[in-house]
Amino acid sequence: MEQSTTPLLGLTLNELKDVAKAMGMPAFAGAQMAKWLYTQHVSSIDDMLNISKANREKLKQHYRIGCLPPADCQKSVDGTIKYLFPTESGKFVETVYIPDKDRATLCVSSQVGCKMNCLFCQTGKQGFEGSLTATDILNQIYSLPERDKLTNIVFMGQGEPMDNLDNVLRATEILTADYGYAWSPKRITVSSVGVKNKLKRFIEESECHVAISLHSPVHEQRAMLMPAEKGMPIADVVELLRNYDFSHQRRLSFEYIVFGGLNDSMVFAKEIIRLLRGLDCRINLIRFHQIPGVDLHGADDATMEKLRDYLTSHGVFTTIRASRGQDIYAACGLLSTARKESQDK
Repeated sequence: MEQSTTPLLGLTLNELKDVAKAMGMPAFAGAQMAKWLYTQHVSSIDDMLNISKANREKLKQHYRIGCLPPADCQKSVDGTIKYLFPTESGKFVETVYIPDKDRATLCVSSQVGCKMNCLFCQTGKQGFEGSLTATDILNQIYSLPERDKLTNIVFMGQGEPMDNLDNVLRATEILTADYGYAWSPKRITVSSVGVKNKLKRFIEESECHVAISLHSPVHEQRAMLMPAEKGMPIADVVELLRNYDFSHQRRLSFEYIVFGGLNDSMVFAKEIIRLLRGLDCRINLIRFHQIPGVDLHGADDATMEKLRDYLTSHGVFTTIRASRGQDIYAACGLLSTARKESQDK
């Protein structure tokens, strides 16, 4: 692969038209390239058969597709597969494929490492190594062996999507545009710890679902779990969200990892109700997957069911997310951490 060339994967239709123009190709060649990329998923410019050989040769001098196959994978007994994808910068990120009956969800990453340093997240322990390009983000879908089975995409992998907003918006544009994957934005959910100004822009520039990492409704405790709370209090994030309509097809959800003996009592359930009162949203309760060196533990099933029933009975529809891939440590960061440590030796 010629790293001196520019990847086509991740370019919008207008940008592909600009490429065609700069190469002296016909104006319609931009649309042809978009179709070869986002519909046909070609791996080589040579595969763009309705573009003349002379023009393909010119393209290859300056451009490449930009797709990279996964470098590693781990398969769970429940069908979940964790992939390790290389990035354009030579780093690695994790992507998790989760099949479930007639659905298949892909959890994609937006950064290498993460600045947020949440206590319970292995990715935060890596430190921050850079944001993914739109090429890197889309390659997790483009080069996925199960790509054609996907029904949903969640930006809940490594990194904080709002901390890489331009590239996340570019990727979701291509995923939802007629010239791209033509997915409904309702098939895509983007998560955030609540980077307020960026979240506002995302809500206004995208129609994808929004998921907020809550994990505690109490400021002091959330700050202990999630340092971002100190500069971006969840109360302020919720006030921002109240300015938008989530009562129709667009969904707002809150992610809540339940830690045994920490945030799992009715005291916290009542605080959640108070915090979210009047907001059209749902809550996903998540079982904690243990990570090395962190003294946090998951709550038992009875406690999670009690929380779910209390919240739902008080007007906040709540579900318990099924744990998947526990035998391969499907929670983010463990596979890429192992790869990083082996590279550092």
